[in-house]
Amino acid sequence: MSGWIFLRGLTRESRHWGDLPARWSAHGLPAPLMLDLPGNGRARHLPIPGHVRGMTHAVRAAAQATGRSGPWHILAMSLGAMVATDWAQGWPAEVSGLVLVNTSMRPFSHPAERLRPRNWPALLGMARHWHDRARCERVIHRLTCERLDSRDADLAHWVEIGQSAPVSREAAWLQLLAAARFRAQGTAPACPTLVVSSDADRLVNPRCSARLAAAWGVPHARHPWAGHDLPHDDPQWLCETAGASMHRP
Repeated sequence: MSGWIFLRGLTRESRHWGDLPARWSAHGLPAPLMLDLPGNGRARHLPIPGHVRGMTHAVRAAAQATGRSGPWHILAMSLGAMVATDWAQGWPAEVSGLVLVNTSMRPFSHPAERLRPRNWPALLGMARHWHDRARCERVIHRLTCERLDSRDADLAHWVEIGQSAPVSREAAWLQLLAAARFRAQGTAPACPTLVVSSDADRLVNPRCSARLAAAWGVPHARHPWAGHDLPHDDPQWLCETAGASMHRP
């Protein structure tokens, strides 16, 4: 059985998966290798390329450095899903399956769908107050999470992450630039691919996932109420859905 890699998105790192890894193991799935994009988490000191291909090179190198061999199943969301797609399309022998969560890519989606315009003022406000982590994390939670029962604990944990492994404003900008520039190939990756979206995603229009799945002719699983951060809102559903994808032909 192939191993799994988890990749988060813009300015987020492995600790932002929350309790998904524990639920993943409890579901009987192989323990994932959780890698960070350049600029985030354990990779925050790496040079940040302003393009997805450079991030793909960095993640591939990090996977190889562990001594574990592929090919890999990759569960990735948002910007991480763009990196996973680039990996699968550029080095198909190294990727045996993809689960792409709440992502968007050219040429399948328009800029206003990939980042909803109504959020632009809030994101600009974050950029101005980047070092006020409590303020920024409140905005992120409001834009990405629909489950609010753990909000106070989430914010305390996210602020602690931001203080212990700060992501620079420059890194955030370069990651956003890389996401905006990324253009996937028109044909689907050679490996089995599942596209996953959240119907209540307030950050990225879920039509982006629908168009991607339709263009590639791959399965599309929709969560009825979760926000952009689906691993936060309903990790159990994501474990079940991703686990089932392993058994698709």
